[in-house]
Amino acid sequence: MNTSPACAAVWHVYLLECGDGTLYCGITRDLARRVAQHNGLLPGGARYTRGRRPVRLTASLACPDKGAALRLERAVKARPRAQKLLMLCGGLSVGEDAPC
Repeated sequence: MNTSPACAAVWHVYLLECGDGTLYCGITRDLARRVAQHNGLLPGGARYTRGRRPVRLTASLACPDKGAALRLERAVKARPRAQKLLMLCGGLSVGEDAPC
């Protein structure tokens, strides 16, 4: 686990695929820890993912700051399923749709 200041400054918007096939989007500074929390390996995680385990990381995108990550998360959550995957996998151009 890298805890350097440069690494800690990066925020990630991530997309999980739950065991029931649904998607969950969130933000974090530590992807590995957050996925482990969602899978119940560590304390924490979202209530939504508790009953839908196991989850797997489908996509993530690094953002320069928390504000950009929150804007992207909101944009992703407002899109239909197929567009969510495209946004975080680099299918859409950076701009209004992807603020990072």
